[in-house]
Amino acid sequence: MAENHPTRSRGLALAVLCAASLMVVLDSSIVAVALPAIQADLGFTPAGLSWVVTAYLVAFGGLLLISGRLGDLLGRRRVFLGGLSLFTLASLVAGLATDAGVLVVARFAQGVGGALASAVVLGMIVTMYPEPRARAKAIGVYSFTQAAGASIGLIAGGALTQALSWHWTFYVNLPIGAVALLLAVRVVSPDRGTGLREGLDVLGAVLVTAAVMLGVYGISASSWGAVAASAVLLAAFAVRQAEARTPLLPLRLFRIRAVAGANVVMVLMVAGMLGFQFVTALYLQQVLGLDALWTGVAFLPVPVVIAVASLGFADRLAARFGPRAVLLGGLGLVIVGLLLLTRVSGSYFADVLPPLLLMGLGAGAAIPALMGLAMAGVAPEDAGAASGLINTTQQVGAAIGTAVLAAVAASRTESLSTLDHREALAAGFRLAYGVSAGFLIAAVALGGLVLARRTPPAAVPTPEPEVCTADPA
Repeated sequence: MAENHPTRSRGLALAVLCAASLMVVLDSSIVAVALPAIQADLGFTPAGLSWVVTAYLVAFGGLLLISGRLGDLLGRRRVFLGGLSLFTLASLVAGLATDAGVLVVARFAQGVGGALASAVVLGMIVTMYPEPRARAKAIGVYSFTQAAGASIGLIAGGALTQALSWHWTFYVNLPIGAVALLLAVRVVSPDRGTGLREGLDVLGAVLVTAAVMLGVYGISASSWGAVAASAVLLAAFAVRQAEARTPLLPLRLFRIRAVAGANVVMVLMVAGMLGFQFVTALYLQQVLGLDALWTGVAFLPVPVVIAVASLGFADRLAARFGPRAVLLGGLGLVIVGLLLLTRVSGSYFADVLPPLLLMGLGAGAAIPALMGLAMAGVAPEDAGAASGLINTTQQVGAAIGTAVLAAVAASRTESLSTLDHREALAAGFRLAYGVSAGFLIAAVALGGLVLARRTPPAAVPTPEPEVCTADPA
């Protein structure tokens, strides 16, 4: 068990949690480059094909918050293992699918499993690493999986689809999931939840799940009726949380300045950065003419630079200058990269690669700082809820950014229909990069105003005996 080999086991536990988290994150993008092959093989209509992505996002985004709270009540390890098992099994069903309906249902099940597994990971890491410096390093490792997962997914999706078939974009999860499950049982220490006897706010769970699902769907499908219904349900959820004896999302979390500010900044940051990835994938294929594999390869420098920053020096910068300063400085680099992309003229090495490197460096520094701020001052009994909350705001930001930037690019391209088609497309993408930079500028302004210069450390007690206390591997 974990207590017998504390240093190795705690490092192994972190590796298992981050590997599982990476698998879940990249699954949202690994399928993107395989969509044409899936459509041709399973006979999806153009409108129906979007559900291969939307079914996953709706389930994943909608269930993150309740999954985090279930971790607080039932034990985070138990919820993590259950979610990882479901995700792995659903991946097998998706890979074997010979019918469009089966694939969509399997993708929804993947989203459910992914939400259960990933919602509790950050809370588990914060509990495993109570020492501030070690915790910052561990959060840097976790943040790398969150920041680089989408880019790695594009690379893996292109390679697997071109070399084998689209089925392997799902089969690749099987060995990763199986190994992660076996190791997690051995090296991730059991924890005690407060128990369902404390009460699960069922009405609150229904309201927020329906609200987030409707919101993600409405934004993705440009259905303003669904977005309005989502807003009404969110308002009802807030009222319910104020009155519930054991709320699903304790409103006291929002009284912690760092937590409230970090979640709003996360929406804006992810809207700009994930939307940028979606736009750039289209730019590389539709303007520069790259195929699926080379589009993935073109993104390779991003996760490499993110790894150098988040794993190499982000924790030292945060220790010296504070997470707020590192966050704002990193986002500043991302903004510069996006503004450079508004001048892109058709050369990958001259126009696209330098901004990608700059943005990877900025993201690698900013995201660990923001994750740390999102958990600052959170009581241990609320760690799962806080972890689920920051993951939920990530998904909302991703949906907003992708929908807004896709609409902006398409509208600009249509307005220039008299130009050469590639020139019109490029102009649309350049405008989208400017809007993406606007999201990040708003994130910097809000972070500068709301986030305190000094934030309290996460309120994590000294771990119980089964949790390791040695320095991280």
